[in-house]
Amino acid sequence: MSAQPELSPTDWVRTQTTTILEQGTTDGVQVLGRPIVLFTTTGAKSGKKRYVPLMRVEEDGRYAMVASKGGAPSHPSWYHNIKAHPQVTVQDGAEVRELTAREVDGDERAHWWDLAVAAYPPYAEYQTKTDRQIPVFVLE
Repeated sequence: MSAQPELSPTDWVRTQTTTILEQGTTDGVQVLGRPIVLFTTTGAKSGKKRYVPLMRVEEDGRYAMVASKGGAPSHPSWYHNIKAHPQVTVQDGAEVRELTAREVDGDERAHWWDLAVAAYPPYAEYQTKTDRQIPVFVLE
């Protein structure tokens, strides 16, 4: 496994991540005026560490990762990374924690989905763009 996580090849994601790393905090880094959290996952096949900045969905010290990919027909690549390696590093502000992710369903997913849409309303629109149910992971 690589020691230094890799930056995203996607320009806007790489820019967000670089800003967080330079500042040492996620504070002030936003999407549409809403805060984000920086997750670090481990590649399912490569074993490489990868940064994943996502919208901040948090409740009582637990976090959600919403695999929306903007409503695309397929899951984001990090979805497969989490399924293979559920141990995730979470940076919220300057605080960094190691948590374990699990995909949720049923009433628990509905609860976290409501929290996610409240945190970032475009998630509701993303769900209408795809036939797949957008996965939600809870990290604790």
